[in-house]
Amino acid sequence: MTRAVLVSSAAPPTVADVDLPDPTEGEVLVDVTYSSVNYKDGLALARNPGVARVDPLVPGIDVVGTVSALGPGVHDVAIGDRIVLNGAGLGENRHGGWAQHAVVPSGSLVVLPDAIEDSFAAAIGTAGFTAMLSVLALERFVGPDDGPVLVTGASGGVGTVAIALLAARGYEVTASTGRSANDASLRRLGAAHVVDRNSLSEPGKPMQRAAWAGAVDSVGGATLANVLAGIRWGGAVTACGLAQDSALPTTVLPFILRAVSLLGINSVDAPLELRRRAWDRLATDLDPALLAGVTRTVTPEQAIGVGADVVAGTVHGRTVVDLRR
Repeated sequence: MTRAVLVSSAAPPTVADVDLPDPTEGEVLVDVTYSSVNYKDGLALARNPGVARVDPLVPGIDVVGTVSALGPGVHDVAIGDRIVLNGAGLGENRHGGWAQHAVVPSGSLVVLPDAIEDSFAAAIGTAGFTAMLSVLALERFVGPDDGPVLVTGASGGVGTVAIALLAARGYEVTASTGRSANDASLRRLGAAHVVDRNSLSEPGKPMQRAAWAGAVDSVGGATLANVLAGIRWGGAVTACGLAQDSALPTTVLPFILRAVSLLGINSVDAPLELRRRAWDRLATDLDPALLAGVTRTVTPEQAIGVGADVVAGTVHGRTVVDLRR
């Protein structure tokens, strides 16, 4: 039995005691210290069927904590290891991290680098992990000397971490946001320029002024189409979200006239070696103080209310859920 946030079709989300099975083949039991509130968690709280695939469900696509028991056949982690797990079906098709204890698959667990404390790992969470995957992908095509880069959805979790990571590597970052009140905060993270998202969110021409060498997009829709239309020759755009729309109303012109590359980012199913590489880079590239400036910590009860705000796009930065109580 564990204390957890429970989402059910029979009642509003609440904190309750939840039965916890013993770990089976390839699973471990984790004493959870922290999780976080992500866009998918907000959708799970709303019982979105594309996310909440079991009923009832404990949300939380992130788990940070210490391994306390091993199921059969587990050899890659040990009891006492501090671990982080992002995605891998947590909070979607199996109970996730908004609980004091969690049974999780061992195949995607990353043992935390010593430089990353539990609370920092949760502040990074899936959003920051996805941002790091985006930067790793973008670096294959675009370097700091190639020109400015754009980050859309800049006030959200992916956007804030992406700005900090890119700026730390020497990129000139333009942040696109719909919340002008966050301008100073985005500049503290490393953005050299801040633009209103309305300049990108409406349908535009299929080819536009080549303004950016690359971009990290978490928005989709007309925004992503306009970003593609404004990328310089040989540039690249990473796509990891659909905050505006899942549709992509574009043409082949950016691809065949400017050799633009569109790079898909999937953090849920990322292989273990890529996960380790991303977390190793997060340990060296991301300043904890910068992320702390756009992070707040809430209780599980408070997290229930935050989920809707994240989906509505009104939360700036990251929200950590403290499960130690």
